[in-house]
Amino acid sequence: MPGTDQHQKGQPPLWRAALFGLCPECGTPGLFEGAANFRDRCPSCGFDSGRYNVGDGPAAFLTLIIGALLIVAALLLDFAVQPPLWVHVILWVPLTVAAVIYGLRIAKGALLASEHQRQAAEGRVDKPHD
Repeated sequence: MPGTDQHQKGQPPLWRAALFGLCPECGTPGLFEGAANFRDRCPSCGFDSGRYNVGDGPAAFLTLIIGALLIVAALLLDFAVQPPLWVHVILWVPLTVAAVIYGLRIAKGALLASEHQRQAAEGRVDKPHD
């Protein structure tokens, strides 16, 4: 319900659930299984993450945004000190992978927590009355 205190139910705020991968129902860590996949159920409260359709929508946006930011950083580094190519490879490849995976965890966690707090559900079409 809008305006109610989410902490009374044990639900973490959206930002904390997203940053730390907390269950949006009970606030326990362990929302993710693997790099960026949700667990089927929360080990503490049994929260079913499959009820919400988060999907991989944030992946494309994050990849483009992070890619653009890291390209700018790589160009600035290149113009400033002109390191050899191997320095760029050693620096930017792992940084890109880590930024995309952690960014995806944050975005998916925020989207799931937001959907849960707002009780989002599949859209329905009411049949017209005759």
